[in-house]
Amino acid sequence: MKYSLLSLILSITLFTSCSKEVDPFSVSKQNIGTLNDSTQVKDLESVFINDSIVKYIGGDEFTGNINDITIYEKGGKKLLVLTPSQSLDSTSTIKTIRVIDERYKTAEGLAPNSTFKSIKDNYTISGIQNTLSNIIVSVNEINAYFTIDKRELPANMRFDMDLKIDAIQIPDIAKIKNFYMFWPEK
Repeated sequence: MKYSLLSLILSITLFTSCSKEVDPFSVSKQNIGTLNDSTQVKDLESVFINDSIVKYIGGDEFTGNINDITIYEKGGKKLLVLTPSQSLDSTSTIKTIRVIDERYKTAEGLAPNSTFKSIKDNYTISGIQNTLSNIIVSVNEINAYFTIDKRELPANMRFDMDLKIDAIQIPDIAKIKNFYMFWPEK
C-alpha cells in the first residue's frame, strides 16, 4: 500500500513537471519557441506543426549554395526565415534565424520592432560594424545581431564606412531593421 501511494505521488509530480508549456514566441540564447539549436531540418514539420514551411531550393550557381526555409502562419503571415548549416541536408541544424514577427520577444521584451534603446538597456553590446547602408550591432550573450539602417543615424555618420561607430553615437530611437539569431555549429 505504501509503495503504490508513493508511486502515485511520484507519477503525479513527474506528470505535472513535464507539462510545462513553452511560449511559442519566446526568444533566448538557444531557443526560439520550441525551435532550438539542435533541431534538424527534418524535424521542422513537427516543430511548426500548425504553420506552413516553404523551402526554397535553387541552383548552386545563383544562390551561393544557401537554401533558406521560410515559416509562415496558416493565415499567411511570415514568422521566421531559417538558414541551415548545410544546404540540402535534412540532418543539418539551423545556423541563422531571421526573426520577422514582432510577437517573438526575449525575456527583456526585445523584438524585431524594438529600438536601439531596448538593446542598449538590456544587453552588453559585443560589437558594432559599419557597412555601406547599415550598422550591425552584435549581442553575443543571446547569440543575436541586429541591423539598423544608417538613415536612423545623424547625417554626418551615414556615408563614412571607415568611421568607428560607438553605441553612445546611435540614437535611442533608432529602429531595428532586422533581428537575427545565430547558433554556432556544435
